[in-house]
Amino acid sequence: MRDDLKLGIIGAWGRGMVGRHGHKPGEGSRITMCCDIREKAIDRCRELCGPDVGFTTDYREMLASDVDAVFIGTPDYLHEEQAIAALEAGKAVYLEKPMAITIEGCDRILATAMKTGTKLYLGHNMRHFESILTMKKIIDSGTIGAIQAVWCRHFIAYGGDAYFKDWHSEQQYATGLLLQKGAHDIDVIHWLAGGYTERVTGMGKLSVYDKCKRRSADQRGDATFHAENWPPLTQTDMSPVIDVEDHSMILMQLDNGVQASYMQCHYAPDSVRNYTFIGTKGRIENVGDSGACQVAVYTTRTDGNAALPDIAYNHKPQSGGHGGSDPAIVQEFVEYVRDGKKATTSPVAARYAVACGCCGTDSLRSGSAPRDIPPLDPEIVAYFENN
Repeated sequence: MRDDLKLGIIGAWGRGMVGRHGHKPGEGSRITMCCDIREKAIDRCRELCGPDVGFTTDYREMLASDVDAVFIGTPDYLHEEQAIAALEAGKAVYLEKPMAITIEGCDRILATAMKTGTKLYLGHNMRHFESILTMKKIIDSGTIGAIQAVWCRHFIAYGGDAYFKDWHSEQQYATGLLLQKGAHDIDVIHWLAGGYTERVTGMGKLSVYDKCKRRSADQRGDATFHAENWPPLTQTDMSPVIDVEDHSMILMQLDNGVQASYMQCHYAPDSVRNYTFIGTKGRIENVGDSGACQVAVYTTRTDGNAALPDIAYNHKPQSGGHGGSDPAIVQEFVEYVRDGKKATTSPVAARYAVACGCCGTDSLRSGSAPRDIPPLDPEIVAYFENN
């Protein structure tokens, strides 16, 4: 019986605590150390993973310890620095999306992983959503033919709370929400459509939250969702600096001929992700992406509104964070590190999601001028395709 894989968490609050699902003493992995600058984060980590968990406020101290792998769930602008340091220290890395906030940062992370031979895993947990997996199976089966067109609309009711009251509201820390929030959806579009964006054009603006009351720079922001913070223009305590868009949209030309669109809004009253994939023999559409949700398949031609789909896949709520995807992705990471299991997520795909988000953001801030996605070094692509 092998010893448990020793896991560390860098950023023991928010998404960093996805790592708690890897705390399975005696079953192959355990959390042995967590890192955060806030005492309440350390307390929470110990509450979830046990009183014996070590702690530090300096991630470098963790990298100098005997942990085998680390979860990096810190703010996006810290991903590049911390991932490169962990890879150079020989620690396998679970890196939360987005990989970095620049294309160049992503490429430096990938180059470091290849140079050191250290395992790099990207936390695109939507690849483990039951609804997304169902849509991929339908597409791969040929039921709706060859995909030609895709669009996704994303309403984010919690956007005003979650993204305009802390570091997310500033370009210097996030690049833009088209990247930060859209990286998930861009990756799903690429994965299911079978190609990467090679040219993108965007449009968007800051239309609502720049008109709301701001907090002072010395006051800590509260990004907690409160349903009573409605309507949007009544929001208060917004970040003192807001220079990211609160709605945006991009058109994407993929390298396999597929064309796609993605639309995002942070002041809608509801939270919905809706994908439509249209092929040469039909289309699929999801109603809800996790919890109680449905994937509808349309393959019969009509001359009016199709009231009912030809096939419907109904999913029930799953236990675990994000519709059961969090425990599933962490288990896969552990098995990837321990046993070399093939990863569902891809560092190359994560880089292209960032590249599309960055170039789309540049386009929308440049009068919607089209932007070409810089290709990744084929040697790096080949390396990661070999798991």
